[in-house]
Amino acid sequence: MTATLLRRFAQGEPNASRACIEAFGGLVWTLARRASPTREDAEDAVQDIFLDLWRSASRYDPTVASETAFVATIARRRLVDRARARRRRPATDPLSSEPKVSTDAPPADRCIEATRAAAALEQLRPEQREVLLLSTQGFSHEEIAEQRGLPLGTVKAHARRGLIRVRALLVEAEVPDSTPPREVRP
Repeated sequence: MTATLLRRFAQGEPNASRACIEAFGGLVWTLARRASPTREDAEDAVQDIFLDLWRSASRYDPTVASETAFVATIARRRLVDRARARRRRPATDPLSSEPKVSTDAPPADRCIEATRAAAALEQLRPEQREVLLLSTQGFSHEEIAEQRGLPLGTVKAHARRGLIRVRALLVEAEVPDSTPPREVRP
């Protein structure tokens, strides 16, 4: 590791990123793994840290701190930001590949509207059902698009078409009005 590794990294020199990862990868991985709830989150954190390091490397001043201290500071700040974001996010359960509507409770315990809504959701196309179920779990359209790798417009279209279809199915399932038909006079 040379004193100018971060400067070379910031300038985009060939092999500087590889050298930076080799020099600081162990440190960054250790910090990320300790601060992350899962291995996958730690892997994402390491990527975020190195991206942030690439953006910040030009600010490195060897008269203030060592490269290792600079990298550790960048990593720590990024990990604190990620921890704060995790605390702000509501807890969610991982999704199965195909969301299902729960029908564990006996029909007598569920209200008729919920039963009709569940039946209507089951009749939707899978992508429409998935978007609507994720929306009811508190995910925004942007989050659903990012999570599923879909364009935002596609997610919004699935949600809109799904809601229109659910509404139509619920109207079809309504119990006919019990009032007698009106007399038609000529």
